[in-house]
Amino acid sequence: MTSKRSRLSRSSDFQRIYRQGSSTASRFLVLYSFRRPAEVNADGPRLGLSVSKKMGGAVVRNRVKRLLREAFGSLREQLAEDHDFVLIARPPLLELIARESEGEKGLVSAAVRDLLGRAGFVADACEEPS
Repeated sequence: MTSKRSRLSRSSDFQRIYRQGSSTASRFLVLYSFRRPAEVNADGPRLGLSVSKKMGGAVVRNRVKRLLREAFGSLREQLAEDHDFVLIARPPLLELIARESEGEKGLVSAAVRDLLGRAGFVADACEEPS
């Protein structure tokens, strides 16, 4: 699980990453990444999440964010210490979450791993879930 210190929450941080960072997208998620300046100290990579109201009500959005934090946390050790990441959830991600609730495991984690692999942050990315 990611600590509050390793989360992005300020609008200015998100705007900096959107403007100056690079992006990679999949069917389920969009990833923005940005190398932090040396003067900003934080232990490890930081994560910001964006889940639109198009995804559903507050309960659904909070579940999506929790699952994304868990997936990111499991890959945290493999990521560069000096990077900030923003994950934007797309509506097709709800399909994966529904399949996970029916018993399939690791679909959201696989989607996050695949996206980080495409962006070059994680080695041996899995196939994209269908």
